[in-house]
Amino acid sequence: MIAIDGPAASGKGTLARRLAAHYGFHHLDTGLTYRGVAHALRLAGQPLDREDVAAATALVLDLAALDRAILADHSIGEAASRVAVMPAVRRALVEAQRRFSARSPGAVLDGRDIGTVVCPDAPVKLFVTASPETRALRRTAEIRDAGTPALYDEILADIRARDARDMGRSDSPLRPAADAHLIDTTEMSIEAAFKAARAIADAALGSA
Repeated sequence: MIAIDGPAASGKGTLARRLAAHYGFHHLDTGLTYRGVAHALRLAGQPLDREDVAAATALVLDLAALDRAILADHSIGEAASRVAVMPAVRRALVEAQRRFSARSPGAVLDGRDIGTVVCPDAPVKLFVTASPETRALRRTAEIRDAGTPALYDEILADIRARDARDMGRSDSPLRPAADAHLIDTTEMSIEAAFKAARAIADAALGSA
């Protein structure tokens, strides 16, 4: 089990997918589970501020049916950040994520509270971060590459607002686990970050 946490656009998702492919493990982007709830609420015409409705939606969410192409939409990400602060939604999704983490032969989960809440006993914990400015540049390029207009200043403001919500929430705030290894990708290529992450995982899994 490899747990990877970090803020938006830090590179944790790319690292998680690379590590899962390298070790032959299953991968779950837990952020997609919150996006899935938000997307389902929007499709059903339901408000994003009703915790009871959002929690009921989370309980029946099919983690195997999450479509990254659809859920990657920026507006869905903003909506997901709102439902992610709801304790009842988090409880429902954390249980589903824990079940996924037990899949054989192994699993890589990335999100914001994997090493601290979802899988605190994971033998490998990484906290991947980067400066807000670097993350905003990456997210702006990603959105533009998808053919959608994007303004850097707006994306930077969104990222700072999401960081504040994620780090300031009372339930499962974004923070590195005490025993997590920090990887700052501000000045790192994806290959350098992957090499560093793989060395940490090899050392931990080899002695597990």
